[in-house]
Amino acid sequence: MSRISEFPEEGELVVCTVQSVKNFGAFVTLDEYDNKEGFIHIRDVATGWIKYIRDYVREGQKIVCKVLGVDSAKGHIDLSLKSVNEHQRREKIQQWKNENKAEKLLEIVAERLGKSAQECFDEFGLSIIEKYGSLFAAFEQCAANPKTLDQAGFKGEWTKVFSQVAQENVTPPYVEIDGYLELTCPLPDGVDHIRKALLSGMDAATDKIKIQYVGAPRYRIVVTAPDYKSAEDDMKGVADNIISSLKHCGGQGSFHREGK
Repeated sequence: MSRISEFPEEGELVVCTVQSVKNFGAFVTLDEYDNKEGFIHIRDVATGWIKYIRDYVREGQKIVCKVLGVDSAKGHIDLSLKSVNEHQRREKIQQWKNENKAEKLLEIVAERLGKSAQECFDEFGLSIIEKYGSLFAAFEQCAANPKTLDQAGFKGEWTKVFSQVAQENVTPPYVEIDGYLELTCPLPDGVDHIRKALLSGMDAATDKIKIQYVGAPRYRIVVTAPDYKSAEDDMKGVADNIISSLKHCGGQGSFHREGK
């Protein structure tokens, strides 16, 4: 499938395959850019003095490099291996794997629509990338919410097929956080009021929120959501609802994130 850009941008992280290792550096191909050739000078392979370059790179190895410079006219791409830390490497490799999976899923969508993957990419793939940032992100969102394409304003028979393929093949992304409530009520039937306040909070919660009894007067709230902001918002909403409900009947409540 065609890429939005034929060459990477300076500062971009790219996945490469080492093709040839010399004493002065390594020649690689860029997996995401039609196997265009790039070069890593030995000074950019690792920090410090390098005695044996093959201690750091070897033929056939998959590596993540940072783009130092691009001369599209000459087809030169200068790269650095030493400028990429372990976290960046892991994150980029996962992103690359995700996009490879997304392209295979798009092929399934294309097959069900009776079109080629390239036709689908031209018809709606580019628009999806502009909206969601990547093909895989769109598949993830559809897996979590089958109506997301319609809600985003996309039209056509392909939206239903795209969502179906996402539902069948992608696990929605979720994060899990927890927090703790301390609830007290001095009334003789205080336990009943606390129970009602908790039920009131649960009525306003989604099925991705659980409340667990830890030990009087503490309760644990566990929230599962697509992202941390949504999780934090959901947790705050439930906690505020419970505390407000309990205060109305003379009780008190506090919320904190640490389990101490």
